[in-house]
Amino acid sequence: MPMTMPPRRLAPAAGLLLALASPPAHATDGYFLNGVGAKAEGEAGVAIALPQDALAIAANPAAATEVGHRLDIGAQIFVPDRSATISGNGAGLNGRYGGNGANPFLLPDIGYVRPLGERLAIGIAIYGNGGMNTTYKANPFASFGASGPAGVDLKQIFITPTLAARVLPGQSLGISPIIVVQSFKASGLQPFSAYSEDPAHFTNLGESWSTGAGVRVGWQGHFGPALTLGAFYESKVRASHFGKYAGLFAGQGRFDVPAAWGAGIAVKANARLTLAADVKRIEYAGVGAVGNGLGALFLGVPFGASGGPGFGWRNITSAKFGISYAASPRLILRTGYGWTGNPVPASQTLLNILAPGVVQNHLTLGATWTTRGGVELTGFAMHALGHTVYGNGSIPAAFGGGESDVALGETAFGLSGGWKFR
Repeated sequence: MPMTMPPRRLAPAAGLLLALASPPAHATDGYFLNGVGAKAEGEAGVAIALPQDALAIAANPAAATEVGHRLDIGAQIFVPDRSATISGNGAGLNGRYGGNGANPFLLPDIGYVRPLGERLAIGIAIYGNGGMNTTYKANPFASFGASGPAGVDLKQIFITPTLAARVLPGQSLGISPIIVVQSFKASGLQPFSAYSEDPAHFTNLGESWSTGAGVRVGWQGHFGPALTLGAFYESKVRASHFGKYAGLFAGQGRFDVPAAWGAGIAVKANARLTLAADVKRIEYAGVGAVGNGLGALFLGVPFGASGGPGFGWRNITSAKFGISYAASPRLILRTGYGWTGNPVPASQTLLNILAPGVVQNHLTLGATWTTRGGVELTGFAMHALGHTVYGNGSIPAAFGGGESDVALGETAFGLSGGWKFR
């Protein structure tokens, strides 16, 4: 039977989710997740023109007019495999290093949407947008004088209240203010603090917290019974500084979230089969802490300064393709393939030992079973094929020369429950 739930009960649930959120490791689109919600993730993250649950508003706010009154709660177990190899180094760094000192990770999410009459709908989604984590118990920089495990831990939670309106028949617009809560910590990087404008705020200082705000806007349109198109734009999220790490990140510890934009298409081939695809662009190079290269250091700009060194990431494009098939009125099967550009240039692999977000190909499977009581139970599995970026001129002569190679592979499994209300 359909159920009802007062929206006021969502606030405690959202707070609990935020409290339980564990740090994401590298996600599939650089450090962004490949998708949000178990249904989308079963189709490689496709969602811009294919809203299937309340968490679809995380991809396109206009989806709030399409999914009805519903609540979706899910979680996934995320298992990355990070490693680095250093060779030809004259300072003693050579060796193969495993960055899997912390594994696995629990990533929860929650979404709620409620129509307000025929044309308006409101909603909220809370989810891990992405992050990065490496823990090298054998410190790759020990020969430089580093001590203890080396690694970084970035976690980002997005909170996106949403308003959407059906402005014309079959055409909807939506907007989501974005509230970001993020934390960061670094350890085992002591030798590099000598190259910082603020060495006391560089490493081994525990968690530092930051908040930020931005906006996401979206459009979705139906063109006949079989074709749906969608598009979104997400502004750069301007975030406060990580004060404890003001000497590490460019701009005295500033770590903004990059702008992103994309479009999607969904085609209902017949009563059972739906094909969909998304294309997305993420502008990592527009965030100094992520996009600035190590070369800035040798132009006289230290870590932590405006324009100071970062991970050297470039902008990337991702493409996702998904298929869903209604095997019966109660069972829907899904599969998908996603490809994303590699943000890490071969010349920037030294610092990216800490942030090897280099996977490019991922495959997914998923299914939804609707119980006799109307509860939708969804599961998915994702595997991102291991990928290595081989360094090319990656270790400066001042650090002993040679090359560093970074590698990443990923596996994830997730479950969610969906409830439709009157």
